[in-house]
Amino acid sequence: MPLLSRLAPLLALSFLALRAEPITVWLAGDSTMAQKQPDKRPETGWGEALQPCFDSTEVRIANRAMNGRSTRSFVAEGRWKAILDSLKTGDYVFIQFGHNDEKVGTANYSSPDDYRRNLLHFVEDVRSRGGHPVLFTPVVRRRFEGARLLDTHDGYPDAARAAATESHVPLVDMTRASAELVEPMGQDSSRALWLHLEPGANPNYPAGVHDDTHFNPLGAQRMAGLALDALRGLHLELATHLRSCAARP
Repeated sequence: MPLLSRLAPLLALSFLALRAEPITVWLAGDSTMAQKQPDKRPETGWGEALQPCFDSTEVRIANRAMNGRSTRSFVAEGRWKAILDSLKTGDYVFIQFGHNDEKVGTANYSSPDDYRRNLLHFVEDVRSRGGHPVLFTPVVRRRFEGARLLDTHDGYPDAARAAATESHVPLVDMTRASAELVEPMGQDSSRALWLHLEPGANPNYPAGVHDDTHFNPLGAQRMAGLALDALRGLHLELATHLRSCAARP
């Protein structure tokens, strides 16, 4: 039997094995997206609610978001390079920063224009490795003035929108989507999505906690649901792998 004929079945099996390898969705972001440690529960990042929405044999979520990081510090600490070093052709990278880029006078700070440039570099890096970048604007904080939800992100959402337009990359506008969800709920009802606990309610927070930046499990699910709806609306190939899950609002 010719060598090529004998090799053909092996080559076919190898190709199928490569095709069967799941797509990885890498999450690069801050604490609103990140996986939480047991001593921080019930605080929950919205990125944690994504895996149940995909069959793990088809799509694997690799949550590399980290508390307190910005586009600047994520690079400086080597976290961005670690994602790039593991990135495979066809993988996705969801990029959501902004909360900490805003902090003037810290090692995290990037001006809105620097933040935009950093996002553009991220997009270029992912594309150069055959991946699919998706930019996300930051989720809202729970800050009300009467019935109105206040904008706490200044120029950063617009900078992310500009980066997406400039680089022709998909944008998930979490700022607008989360504001449209939260503002109609009002100041009192919206508290149910964030990390609010009375003293003695949870051993991780014996004195209680009133945190209007970080989510509880329900809030994380609702934010993840917004992200998934946006992925469907963008008609990304990744969205064809979505299934019904608890992250739906």
